[in-house]
Amino acid sequence: MLLFSDVDMPGETNGFALARHVAENWPAIEIVIASGHVLPKPGEMPEKATFISKPFNKQMVHGHLRNMLPDSKLPEPLKKAV
Repeated sequence: MLLFSDVDMPGETNGFALARHVAENWPAIEIVIASGHVLPKPGEMPEKATFISKPFNKQMVHGHLRNMLPDSKLPEPLKKAV
């Protein structure tokens, strides 16, 4: 499973808080947080989470997902060629 979220979210919670909550409660979920406005401060994100700065392109996101998820969990278009 994967959580992909922006830092900016409606309401009181931001993407960093969401990432911490998910990491604490569902450690098997991989986490990617993105923003074009802020960078994470030390300790703001869980250690296993990945941060992507905007603007990003499809190839950048695909590369992160390939590195994070095992082949068995990747959608077919992202699976590594054998």
